[in-house]
Amino acid sequence: MSWNETITGARSGEVDACGVRTRYYTAGDDGPIAVLVHGGGAGADSVGNWRGVLALLAQNLRVYAIDMVGFGRSSKPDPAACPYTQQRRVEHVIATIEALGLERVNLVGNSMGGMTSMGVAIERPDLVDRVVLVGSAGIRTPMNEELESILNYDFSIDGMRRMVRGLTYPDFNVDMDLIEYRYARSIEPDSRTAYHAIMAWIGDRGGLYYPQDYIARLGRPALVVQGKLDRVVPLSSAYRLLELIDDSWGYILPRCGHWPMIEQTREFARATLDFLLP
Repeated sequence: MSWNETITGARSGEVDACGVRTRYYTAGDDGPIAVLVHGGGAGADSVGNWRGVLALLAQNLRVYAIDMVGFGRSSKPDPAACPYTQQRRVEHVIATIEALGLERVNLVGNSMGGMTSMGVAIERPDLVDRVVLVGSAGIRTPMNEELESILNYDFSIDGMRRMVRGLTYPDFNVDMDLIEYRYARSIEPDSRTAYHAIMAWIGDRGGLYYPQDYIARLGRPALVVQGKLDRVVPLSSAYRLLELIDDSWGYILPRCGHWPMIEQTREFARATLDFLLP
């Protein structure tokens, strides 16, 4: 396996965020601050989500990519003592921003990370300037085969392959190193326990969503980035976010599924920089 737990050009470190040992990766010395928040599928972390795009963003931004509680190399507390709720993820990202000593940030979040970024901006608007929502969860959607492959991941290499194929558009050339990297992360015992708890909470609620009147409280400018062929978060969800968030723009990418930052890396970076730079 050629991947490792590094991102080229980035430095890694750890902070204590509300009792959670939190891994982060940072690059770039000048410009606005961007905090990248990864998605929530099995084996997800900052390396897998942002490896290809972080250096592009860091040319003009100070970038921090963080591993959420229960993921990557951040702590994975016992679910009995630390329920893996959406509110817990929001609180953890807020605490991480504060632990890093950042006073005003832009949030870039994919999927579960987009929903978490929304929650941070709503709960702590004093910490947030702008938000980029990338294939963001938040709108309740019907169950489908691709969501089933995430919720019911079986911790096999074939299961990981099915999940990644469902997250990308049909003709995308999936990097097998990414599949192997995420599979290896997913089968670590503490990762497996945390993932069971995360998916059980989502399953019990019937999905990963906010009340729509809560989303409408987002008072920061938002860029909604969506792959036209996303089979996990449908295009209709992006349109609904645009309807609910007053100060919002949409950027729809053709030949792209749930991972614009991986499937259309340069175009995603260009759109994000155009939105975040003054």
